[in-house]
Amino acid sequence: SSQNLSEEFAEAARQLKKEAPRIQFGKIDVTHQYDLRKEFNIQAFPTVKFFVNGSREDPIDCKGVRKASTFITWVKRRTGPSTVLINSTDQAEAIIKADDLAVIGFFRELDNDTVEVFCEAARDVPEMPFGMTASEDVCANYGIQRNSIVVFKKGKPVHHEVLEDGRQNKLGLTRLIKTFTLDLVTEYNIETSVKIFDVPVENHILLFTPVNSETFNEIYENYSAAAAEFRGKILFVLVDTNEARNGRIFEYFRIRDIDVPAVRILNLTSDARYKMPADEVTVENLKEFCQSYLSGKAKQHLSSEEIPEDWDKMPVKVLVGKNFNSII
Repeated sequence: SSQNLSEEFAEAARQLKKEAPRIQFGKIDVTHQYDLRKEFNIQAFPTVKFFVNGSREDPIDCKGVRKASTFITWVKRRTGPSTVLINSTDQAEAIIKADDLAVIGFFRELDNDTVEVFCEAARDVPEMPFGMTASEDVCANYGIQRNSIVVFKKGKPVHHEVLEDGRQNKLGLTRLIKTFTLDLVTEYNIETSVKIFDVPVENHILLFTPVNSETFNEIYENYSAAAAEFRGKILFVLVDTNEARNGRIFEYFRIRDIDVPAVRILNLTSDARYKMPADEVTVENLKEFCQSYLSGKAKQHLSSEEIPEDWDKMPVKVLVGKNFNSII
């Protein structure tokens, strides 16, 4: 809520006052400041923007940051180095073991475009520590080929991504790393819904199924296997259809009890919905559905009545979802 965020924001301001007095924190109630709201195009609340060197032009958006400690990290990485330079295995181990998650970049040299993209991604993911190294000893110790990143979870490597030479897609890298703040498959509930929308992946796939059904374990295993393949591209969400508080989501997707298990993809930007053509939730069917969606071949799913037989008999034609686009 705005209230919680406001308190965390104030706490970050208090802590940074000693460490970085040059960074000022301010709060604006835009209901009374319409001109400022218009100038900075404030549409969602709360919104946090960072102004650099006294300029009102192009402030940096601080999105998805909700805790004082993360605010502090975010600001520090914007005003100083965003990653720790690692020169020894001991140093690497200290970073990997200090937190639940850590990201280490293993590079051939530390002054190329790929490193720059890695450092930019680090600025946008203040939830976890980032380190980078070009030390042969450190790379050899972990058996990692140069120019790749490794995500460590609870001290163990859980993802290894080889970075292309030259300019890497920063947004793609940020998205991929952010997904590790969630489980591979995230069950939807009131606590996780905020986290789900904080991860900047606009494609969400949702599995609607009762968690206590006999076939659940097998379906969940298949769903998790597909999730590993599309990490960073599609966010995998599980919706328990026995949970009464999820009723609004069923209504939104027009899911009925007889339809489950059901799989849908939602694009958050366009609000377009897609239904998995196959009924069985197998790894193969899920992969095919995700691939056809990502390549733009999947058909949008429109909730619609059937086209009436006599829809075009009269001067005023009867339109439903299924014939609307073609007739218009």
